[in-house]
Amino acid sequence: MHYYKDIVFEKPLPEAIRRLGLLPADLHFHTRHSDSATRVRDALKLAARRGIGLAITDHNQTSGVAEAERQKIRVPLIPGIEVSANDGPHVLFYFYSAADLQDFYRRHIEKNRRNGPFTAIHLDTADILDRREDYSCIAAEAHPCGYAFLNRGVQRCIAGKCIDEEVFSRLDALEVICGGMARSHNLKAAGLAVAHSLGRTGGTDGHLLHELGGVVTCAEADTVEELLDAIRKRKTVVIGRERPLVEKAVMGTAVLPHHLPYAVPILQARWEQDLPRIKRFVRARLNG
Repeated sequence: MHYYKDIVFEKPLPEAIRRLGLLPADLHFHTRHSDSATRVRDALKLAARRGIGLAITDHNQTSGVAEAERQKIRVPLIPGIEVSANDGPHVLFYFYSAADLQDFYRRHIEKNRRNGPFTAIHLDTADILDRREDYSCIAAEAHPCGYAFLNRGVQRCIAGKCIDEEVFSRLDALEVICGGMARSHNLKAAGLAVAHSLGRTGGTDGHLLHELGGVVTCAEADTVEELLDAIRKRKTVVIGRERPLVEKAVMGTAVLPHHLPYAVPILQARWEQDLPRIKRFVRARLNG
């Protein structure tokens, strides 16, 4: 097993982290504006109580961030979104300003959403990364080695020859600890971040309130801007642990009802994502 000095697989202790002069933040969390039952206000209040920053990263949606801005609860709030690309990967974007996030969403994401709000939009990863070029933001690939049956992840797409490896050069960071992944997948993600000289982020990918803060990204920062700068400069420490299997099952059960009404567009998106691989398989069999 490989170990990394800036990636620590332990339960984060926010008070101890802050005593070291670091700002801890959960950079991957969902609310009821996406496929979660967690209220924005409850997430903010818990983050304030635990003394951590928070990025609300709802799927293809920014209304949760807008609500958080209105709440005026004193929490380092990172304006974020998790965009599900048509060719597989989920890209986390963190913006320096909520206004830029909302502009990016309205101009590029909203009009390309499917009927299923939580599934892949009509843009591939390269198109999405092209459209973020005019904004000051951080692009980090979520769970790069992929969730089984739900998201292939950028590394799976590269291995399946759906995406060129050049995509790594267009990202700022990789999520090296995702609370919903297995330890083996997170270690692979850490190795990829090192191999491609990318920043490191971490988050719970939480959908239930009690999950918040189980994984945090830490930096010598007093502001959200300084935290994002630290990600870009590869000066973060990621601390956290993956959820036990039972907790993953509980979360999956809680999330499922949000997805069932959109089964048809979800299956359509999966078909479009798998079609290039199917075509290559058929061509190989015919040529063989």
